[in-house]
Amino acid sequence: MQYRTVLHKRPTLKRAVRERLAGRRTVEFVKALDGVTCSVKKGITYGIIGRNGAGKTTLLRAMAGIIPPTAGQVTVRGRVSTLLALGIGFNTELTGRDNILLGGLAAGRDYNKLMESFEDIVAFAELGRFIDFPMRSYSSGMRGRLAFAVAVHVEPELLLIDEALSSGDEAFREKCQAKMEELCARRHTIVLVTHGLKSVKEMASECLWLHEGKRMSVGEPGQVVEDYKKFVTLKPAEKSSLQSGS
Repeated sequence: MQYRTVLHKRPTLKRAVRERLAGRRTVEFVKALDGVTCSVKKGITYGIIGRNGAGKTTLLRAMAGIIPPTAGQVTVRGRVSTLLALGIGFNTELTGRDNILLGGLAAGRDYNKLMESFEDIVAFAELGRFIDFPMRSYSSGMRGRLAFAVAVHVEPELLLIDEALSSGDEAFREKCQAKMEELCARRHTIVLVTHGLKSVKEMASECLWLHEGKRMSVGEPGQVVEDYKKFVTLKPAEKSSLQSGS
């Protein structure tokens, strides 16, 4: 996955005007993902870890079909539900109830099926009387509750989650974990991008570690997490040596 960006050494007005008049711009290509290969088995939770800028969200967006890869291909079998940003697709001027309908339909859920699970979504979100308030009055945690509740009740075959479990209290996170385990037991597949290493070790069957767009390791979550934790404590020279060796 490669992005084209315009690079300015010093972002001054004088330089910007001179470059525009001369028709010259410094262009650089940035590889957000570089030769990453992975395969997610049906019916498991698959964790993706790495530092900020590692390419985790980019990979998830490629899986969701939001952005196409520059080279290579992504093959997805099954109906996808995404939770890539809290409350994406919601209208903050509408109430929580209205946004359940809006979010469910946006995710491709049949209207009648959505209405059958409507009250289950309301109950799962645990927003109380705020379910009838405009979403602009919600905290990030409340938006996260509602977004997660909608995402897991549209019966996805593949659920893509980016950091959603970082919001909410411990009790709600445990509830989310139980719901994800329920989905997996029914042969649903979950791909989870998170900085919560404990969540990956507890929930994932397999884990992928990315660093600067490259695949560092993939395998049993406990081992991959321990390798990652050791890596982040290394000095820059030691990291470069390890990366070149991988």
